[in-house]
Amino acid sequence: MNVIVTGGAGYIGSHVVKELLKRNYGVIVLDDLSSGHRDAVPGGIFVHGDCGDRELVKDIVEMHDIDAAIHLAASSLVGESMENPDKYYLNNVSNGINFLSALLHTGVRKFIFSSTAAVYGEPEYNPIDEDHPLCPINVYGKTKLMLENILEDYDQAYGMRYISLRYFNAAGADVEGDTGEDHDPETHLIPIIMQAVLGKRDKIMIYGDDYPTRDGTCLRDYIHVTDLADAHVLALEALHEGKPSAVYNLGNEQGHSVREVVDAVRRVTGRDFNEETGPRREGDPAVLVAGSQKIRRELGWQPCYGDLEEIVRTAWNWHRR
Repeated sequence: MNVIVTGGAGYIGSHVVKELLKRNYGVIVLDDLSSGHRDAVPGGIFVHGDCGDRELVKDIVEMHDIDAAIHLAASSLVGESMENPDKYYLNNVSNGINFLSALLHTGVRKFIFSSTAAVYGEPEYNPIDEDHPLCPINVYGKTKLMLENILEDYDQAYGMRYISLRYFNAAGADVEGDTGEDHDPETHLIPIIMQAVLGKRDKIMIYGDDYPTRDGTCLRDYIHVTDLADAHVLALEALHEGKPSAVYNLGNEQGHSVREVVDAVRRVTGRDFNEETGPRREGDPAVLVAGSQKIRRELGWQPCYGDLEEIVRTAWNWHRR
């Protein structure tokens, strides 16, 4: 099977490409390199371009006999989405529709979508399952939910079967140390701490220590990026076997606090760094934990890297290289 992967030069995308190649899929990566890195792509055929370019997508599909698509290309910074919604609606929604339309008109009917837990908004309960109300509180989450709704309509009207994967907090790096997390600007907790460990930051900030949690800091569900990548392959196999469209959460079903992550990094690296506690950030829920029993039950997904220190260790092995 030949698969087009948009955003395959990004953090999660490069790990998805690696897992596909391990399973002997033909992989064509389409990435405009606006946030990804060409040298992060571990193999396959690379095309530098925009997923919203319908003619380019049609040419790729026809030239490489594409069977399915994995769509990871998106802008994903929550704060930026509120400051510059135009960028997010154009990139995440408009380009997503153009990409879908090109696939539709070239006969591709299997689609894996990179979604987010941000579609749920402020949690009404934890763990959050797929039946939780959908009420995103930022533009990023709204754009992802919009494309999910569009996919539902495309399935009903055109038979475009899809699986939407709602990530919680992706973390870590592949165990071989070939690919890891490298954003600019960096907004994710573990790589920010790694930058402090390596002297690239003078300190880390802990935003709020007065939440109703066991140590006063926010709890998040960290899922290893290789486990995320494995879920994409299982989703692809499910569609290939004829299973219907579905939506799945991806998480380890356990919350770790910011303080616990900071302490885990100190233990794993054996190094110290400066930290400062500041006020809460607006819109940060106290607890976000995934309920991911549905994908375990229906697709047999089983995370292999559930231990926080193990996740941190893979990140450290990559960052110190």
